[in-house]
Amino acid sequence: MHLSRLFRYPLKSGADEALDTATVTARGLLGDRRWMVVDDDGEFLTGRRFPQLVRVCARLARGSLQLRAPGQTDCRVSEPRAGGERTAVTVWGDRVAALDAGDSAAAWITALLRIPARLVFMDEAAQRDVDPAFALPGDTVSFADGFPLLLIGSASMADLNRRVGRSMDPRRFRPNLLVDTPAPFTEDRWRRIRIGEIVFDVVKACSRCRFTTVDPDSGERDADGEPLRTLARFRAAGDGVLFGQNLIPRTTGTIRVGDELQVLDGD
Repeated sequence: MHLSRLFRYPLKSGADEALDTATVTARGLLGDRRWMVVDDDGEFLTGRRFPQLVRVCARLARGSLQLRAPGQTDCRVSEPRAGGERTAVTVWGDRVAALDAGDSAAAWITALLRIPARLVFMDEAAQRDVDPAFALPGDTVSFADGFPLLLIGSASMADLNRRVGRSMDPRRFRPNLLVDTPAPFTEDRWRRIRIGEIVFDVVKACSRCRFTTVDPDSGERDADGEPLRTLARFRAAGDGVLFGQNLIPRTTGTIRVGDELQVLDGD
């Protein structure tokens, strides 16, 4: 087994960025989901409610974020100063003291979503803990939904495509890591793995939502509710419709497409 594709998402719910190499930090991939859109109350906004966000191409560039979206003028946002004023934002009930990206960025994202909105940044001083039910003391996470990284197995993806009756792009599931696997859902039985030199705890299956029905290229929802409708038929459990595994890194360093995956604990 090996790592076949590697993704990060500089902006939460924004377009994916395919990488050949990435740095794994305690919070996940370096630069992954450190920027987020919030409403006037500081509540996070995502592609669940605003599917057009998936067409926002956000790219990191030397202390700034470059934003591009259909129908919008390109926007360059400087990374807020670490000593700047902090604003309380909320993501899945977690309160984070983030840095506001300023009025120009707010105007750009407001024009896109057509509601008052702002862009915020998570620097190293902004703390958000992983759910202690699944973590060790000190485990931290970015603006990702709950865990530092998400993994999907290729055989699970192929099995889902067969059941749906057409090919579903794995980017619908917002993975960081797509790995070649020998059988569907073998990753459900892993507890600890190594990819290249990096060790990860496999801590929780990912509960899926209607965001999976949004095409990552068009930003449109599939009228037939796929692939969530099919997943609900055979992957429903007490805590939701499950697909993919959440990971917490136990070492840090560089990860590369092609790195070998070894199961350290699990079937």
